[in-house]
Amino acid sequence: MKRITAACLEQTIHFQQKEGLSPGEAREQVRQEYAFYKAQLDRRRVPYKILEEREQPDGTLIIRLKRQNNTQPVGSYLD
Repeated sequence: MKRITAACLEQTIHFQQKEGLSPGEAREQVRQEYAFYKAQLDRRRVPYKILEEREQPDGTLIIRLKRQNNTQPVGSYLD
């Protein structure tokens, strides 16, 4: 029999701008959406670690992170 002792998801998320906004408003909207996403993970008590955060020239944001999958233990993945 096999049993998962630790598991983790590595994700790349691209926070894109909504169309029809000024460049400044669009950048702010992207930052707000990113902050909301992190707050949602914190509120749900999902363990995560931001590996990379890159702002693109067009104002969008690309985030690489590791996070818990379902309720599987994450072991040392987030150390």
